[in-house]
Amino acid sequence: MPTPRDYRKFMKGDLWLEMRDLPTDQQRRLPNPPLQEPYPADLRQIALVPPESLSVGGLSVREAIAGRRSHRAYTEASLSLEELSYLAWAAQGVHGVWRGGIALRRTVPSAGARHPFETYLVVQRVEGLEVGLYRYLSVEHKLVQLRVDPALPEQTALACSGQAFVAKSAVTFIWTALPYRTEWRYALMAPKLVNLDAGHVCENLYLAAESLGAGVCAIAAYDQQALDALIGVGGEDEFTIYVAPVGKV
Repeated sequence: MPTPRDYRKFMKGDLWLEMRDLPTDQQRRLPNPPLQEPYPADLRQIALVPPESLSVGGLSVREAIAGRRSHRAYTEASLSLEELSYLAWAAQGVHGVWRGGIALRRTVPSAGARHPFETYLVVQRVEGLEVGLYRYLSVEHKLVQLRVDPALPEQTALACSGQAFVAKSAVTFIWTALPYRTEWRYALMAPKLVNLDAGHVCENLYLAAESLGAGVCAIAAYDQQALDALIGVGGEDEFTIYVAPVGKV
């Protein structure tokens, strides 16, 4: 059985020394992993409001930071598609491709610009969208509809250790990690860096939601196998790492 001391080594900087003589896959000149997971071309795609056209989110950064709280109670109000566009862009929006096509610049920092996440959305109350599962295509700033499923919000709540408030949200963000994106460059340091990066993403969502009069509650207590199966990821090369229900408050 691992002990807390075993986990602590992944939180420290000592691994930088241990990996000095360990070539990374980047140094071996192995192919760069895809910047975004592929998706079937025949699935429905929904265009989102472009970042430069967004008119929501009027709070100053100071006001958003001062007001930020975790919220577990939501009203029955829906989010507009523009508000969802803003939230998705704030958490994982893309500014551009750089380093010869091997990295993305996004709205959040990431070690080596590796950005090892995909964003899945369990939509319940968003104007113009059916209840179901979507993925945010950050490069194109679109949604792809994975499936329509009225039971999905309740199933998501059950997979999140039965936390009933999850099923009351307008939308639940589920981020998956694809560790190899970071391992390709950082090898043994990847576990630490992936987890740090997840915090950057969720904090941006918190602040963006606050500026809309919405609330978020970050969740790390979930059934790994159940949630991975629910959104259709394999659980090895891609798996759920963070969950965040969002709703008007």
